[in-house]
Amino acid sequence: MSAETADMAADKTEKVIRIAGSITVDELATALGLSVTALIGELFKNGIVATINQRLDFETAEIMIGELGIEGVRLERKNTATQTSEQRRELSDHAVSRPPVVAVMGHVDHGKTSLLDNLLHKKTVETEAGGITQHISAYQLEHDGRKITFLDTPGHEAFAAIRQHGAMLTDIVVIVVAADDGVKPQTVEAIKFAQGANAKIIVAINKIDREGADVPRTMADLSAHGLQPEEWGGDIMMIPVSAKTGENLEKLLDSILLIADVEELKADVDIPAEGLVIESHMEVGKGSVVNLLVTGGELKVGEFITAGGSYGKVRTMVDFRGKPKGKAGPSTPVTITGFKELPNFGDRFLEQKDEKTARKAALLNAQGAADEAASANVTSTDLLRMMNAEDNSKVFNVIIKGDVLGSVTSVVDSLKMIDTKGEVTLNIVATGVGDITENDVYMAAGDGNTVIYGFNVGVPTNIAKLAARDGVAIRNYRVIYELLDDARNSMEKLLGEEIVETDTGEMKVMGVFRVTKTELIAGGQMLSGRLTPGVLARVKHGKEVLGEAEVESVQKERIDAKELIENEIGGLAMRTEKKINLTVGDRLEFFTREKRQRKLGE
Repeated sequence: MSAETADMAADKTEKVIRIAGSITVDELATALGLSVTALIGELFKNGIVATINQRLDFETAEIMIGELGIEGVRLERKNTATQTSEQRRELSDHAVSRPPVVAVMGHVDHGKTSLLDNLLHKKTVETEAGGITQHISAYQLEHDGRKITFLDTPGHEAFAAIRQHGAMLTDIVVIVVAADDGVKPQTVEAIKFAQGANAKIIVAINKIDREGADVPRTMADLSAHGLQPEEWGGDIMMIPVSAKTGENLEKLLDSILLIADVEELKADVDIPAEGLVIESHMEVGKGSVVNLLVTGGELKVGEFITAGGSYGKVRTMVDFRGKPKGKAGPSTPVTITGFKELPNFGDRFLEQKDEKTARKAALLNAQGAADEAASANVTSTDLLRMMNAEDNSKVFNVIIKGDVLGSVTSVVDSLKMIDTKGEVTLNIVATGVGDITENDVYMAAGDGNTVIYGFNVGVPTNIAKLAARDGVAIRNYRVIYELLDDARNSMEKLLGEEIVETDTGEMKVMGVFRVTKTELIAGGQMLSGRLTPGVLARVKHGKEVLGEAEVESVQKERIDAKELIENEIGGLAMRTEKKINLTVGDRLEFFTREKRQRKLGE
């Protein structure tokens, strides 16, 4: 054991290893305090021949830690937004005040979007399937002559990646908690995200107009999770509000601006425009449509920009209401067109001086990403397939199409989180943004066993007919947890059926009246459980199993009965396939046997 590992054991503290996409064998061994040889040897045992510089993806590293039996170590993904925030330049002496960027987070159905609806006087919840926010939506409003930018983040657990991304973009996090429901798992998750992003926290205790609302109890619940209200000597503003009636919403906005003043939020405007991609998708007639949050400089129509491996010229730019804008300064969310290809969710965008520079920068970025992807050639899918080769592991092939890249990311991440205990391997054949196409169907048909999942996308009539002709399953959903339920059920079907036996009771034989090759008639006392016609009986002489029989009828006091229960005395007739020498004192163990679809994780 290395000194570092020994210290960990002594302190009983958890060690966190942060991985951005992938990690080399050498880096993982060093982080775990192991020799490279030991780690390579463990990989070899599991069918992977690896070199010291070979890269392992996040899931593979996690699997290997489990295989090695190392405790007190936790892996964490380095979020793209975190990297971006670390890359932010130092402010100059000429930096100017900017609007605060506020993320609204909390448990599903606690009223985040309804609260924003009231603030913006704009209905948005009807446009979301099931009333659940499924993308990051950016808005901007004015209060007391000052602007505030809001990010409405998804509440469902499947959107953890997007929600964490939202926290990383923000200065202030408003955590919405329902006064009649209290702290829930996603509330705790939002608190952790906000703290991890070093964002200031305000709690909006919502639904105070409802019966059963208990503000003090909610404050106590929050206090138990590390948020101490100002009223109790802490430093967290907790404001009782009602998204329905509008009560105290002005006070909430005042509190946001107060924190913004204390934090002295600033940005440079005399620098090339920069910021983050918060969403992107394709639209007919417009091409790539990209939502950006400007963090520095001023973005103008006609400028060239890069984001990851994509570049383009800003053709059009509108605000969140669709109103055209000629330029956008720091903390401003805008929607633009003009990218040659869709940039990735979370990519950092930068203004370039001309098209040649933009193209070159995008190529360099794309090459860097390709090199990273190519070097990460040991994936969890490969490892699990090799580890389970002897167990005839099943493979579930899927193609994912989503309306925007953020949706695709969340669907993929959520599918990977379905616990299959290694019995079913998820193989993501391809992903993409936009409607399901002919190429998707051909790709699925070529494999012969691939499901195409669409999320908030269209399926043109000709594509649906093509898929039906080729026997390709297209399953389109608007709510993510319905898609995940379908995927789970599909993977369970790959497991097949199992035989399940359920004990129902036990009898001590007190009399034997008839024994033939195919029939047993006996009587006795029920020791436990229940006896009914149709169950099976295991005949035991001491510990020896003499055979099995099926109970055809039951009698109590020489009259046919529906059942015998514990301590009752009665008789029974059983049918057998071979003669069983039943004697007084033997025991009959009653049970049912049925085929059942296997479930994941069982």
